[in-house]
Amino acid sequence: MESTNSFRLRKQALKPIETARSSASQRDEEVSKNNGQRTCEEEPLSPSSRLYHEPNFNVYVIAIMGCKTKIYPDVVKANLGHSLLRHPRFSSLQVENNGEMRWVPTEVDLERHVIVPELDQNMDSPDKFLEDYVYNLSKTTIDKSQPLWDLHLLNLRTSESEAVGIFRIHHSLGDGTSLLSLLLACTRQMKDSKALPTIPIRKKKDKKSDRIGIWRILLRFWFVLQVFWNTVVDVFMFIATALFLTDTQNPLKGLPGSESTPRRIVYRTVSLDDIKFVKNAMNTTINDVAFGMTQAGLSRYINRICSENKKDGGATETNNLPKSIRLRSNLLVNIRPAPGIQALADMMEKDAEVKWGNWIGYVLLPFTIAVREDPLDYVRNAKAIIDRKKRSLEAFCTFYIADWALNLFGIKAASALSHKVISRTTMCFSNMVGPVEEIGFCGHPMAFLAPSSYGQPYALMINFQSYIDKMTIVLSVDEGTIPNPHQLCDDIVESLQVIKDAVLTRGLA
Repeated sequence: MESTNSFRLRKQALKPIETARSSASQRDEEVSKNNGQRTCEEEPLSPSSRLYHEPNFNVYVIAIMGCKTKIYPDVVKANLGHSLLRHPRFSSLQVENNGEMRWVPTEVDLERHVIVPELDQNMDSPDKFLEDYVYNLSKTTIDKSQPLWDLHLLNLRTSESEAVGIFRIHHSLGDGTSLLSLLLACTRQMKDSKALPTIPIRKKKDKKSDRIGIWRILLRFWFVLQVFWNTVVDVFMFIATALFLTDTQNPLKGLPGSESTPRRIVYRTVSLDDIKFVKNAMNTTINDVAFGMTQAGLSRYINRICSENKKDGGATETNNLPKSIRLRSNLLVNIRPAPGIQALADMMEKDAEVKWGNWIGYVLLPFTIAVREDPLDYVRNAKAIIDRKKRSLEAFCTFYIADWALNLFGIKAASALSHKVISRTTMCFSNMVGPVEEIGFCGHPMAFLAPSSYGQPYALMINFQSYIDKMTIVLSVDEGTIPNPHQLCDDIVESLQVIKDAVLTRGLA
């Protein structure tokens, strides 16, 4: 089987194989001839990109890609020269001159960016090796003498894949959603080597209504009133958090200096059909179910820790939680609409213009930590919280507050503001939508995708990433705060099963 895949992959390079240096040089020459000043001129870094170079905010995005076949580095390098390197941010240095940082186009040497370690194929635990490899990677940074990204190719057979690719990208190159979209724009469907991945788009609800006249006006007025009130409350909570309001000390909240600690990244894969089953039965969204099962999993985990800490050893199946826990997730939202996969593909293939960069707003998402008799209440509560956040302009307002602080007081003050808001919350939570069909990275069929990050000033980050009929739950943790991340991951997975069983028991399906 491997010889067949080898033959197919080696013939799948879309263009003649070139070295990265010649590819980058030819691209620069073509752009120069076409007066493509977009990639040749030195551009200043955006304020948000500069923020990620502050000592307490040096964040890297990690994307672990499981492949179903052995990875061939020559094929990957050849295709990167015709895809990723055509994005100006991935072929530019970040150079500081007279206190200002600028993007400076450079010649890319893929030998420095694509790392292929020699591995012992007879090691005892490949999964543990991969986990430790990423952990050790989080102890390091990328040399600023080259564009701030690299790709590690591990021909290592794990429980879920035949080989693994690990992308590491500095957050100053873009926000997580845009970077993931860019990586997906470098992939193609396995059934059609020219077709880009299909990302499902949430359909807007039909707003047709029999209500006319005064009732429609009243409903619109009520909606505007809700948005206004929710925004005022959310902005007040943001300012209070920046000044003094902090989360309750709990087993998930990191200590000061968490941003400098290495991260243990673990993940589990569950059935996306199970999540859709609960979603359809309860008339909610996938976001609601993901948030609800996370609330349930965190509650199980914290309740167990509180039980173990009790002198009399309270029972884990009973409620051992404190009476009140304030636990919030800080979502960093790019309010600039993320470019679509097609637009990014056009940019890399045709040098088309596309808006890019971090326009970061903050959303404080409260988690309800409780032991509930009805597991479905976790999803109902999650839906209520998310629906309320949808009726708020919190992200836009907090972006302009941070922008005002930057323009008035400078980058140091803006960095301090961001650090205070994030460090006074407990965690980060996100859910990203992936392709609905099997895709290949440089011709290598992908088994799973697990994105995360490190360098953030909190001890826990939870990402949900869908791919075909699977959902991968990825945890990035500071082991000094959360010494048993696998147990926490299992608690979230088991919570989904408990919620699904409750749906079946009540006959809601």
